[in-house]
Amino acid sequence: MSHDKSPYAIFSHNALRIAVGIIFFTIGASKLFGWFGGFGPDGGTAELMGRFGIAGILETFGGILIALGLFTRPTAFILSGQMAVAYFWIHVAGNGSLWWWSNGGERAMLYSFIFLALSALGAGTLSLDAKIAQRKAGAAPTD
Repeated sequence: MSHDKSPYAIFSHNALRIAVGIIFFTIGASKLFGWFGGFGPDGGTAELMGRFGIAGILETFGGILIALGLFTRPTAFILSGQMAVAYFWIHVAGNGSLWWWSNGGERAMLYSFIFLALSALGAGTLSLDAKIAQRKAGAAPTD
């Protein structure tokens, strides 16, 4: 959770998490199901056990978890790593340049750092993680 408790910080933290989760879901669902325009130049689907299929699984289900704010820290950490791998494996290796302005990897880089921040900050107050924490805090101790 953010250290700044202002309503603007609370709103922006939750809005960022929800928006990024929804957007990431659509990216994955395009690869897995061919939704939202599909994957690749023909708008199809990715091979499920290929690298884009595995990415689609992580993006679809990770995006849902991030949007709901459920298991946010570990999910965001995994997705941050996925995007770092994508940056180096797809963009740097494909272009030969480390620099995002020439390798086209700015979105992968941004997602990697956004997810890294969410893994550190947590889900925020409008999340299932917060709801679960509230229930645990209010539950009577069991001996």
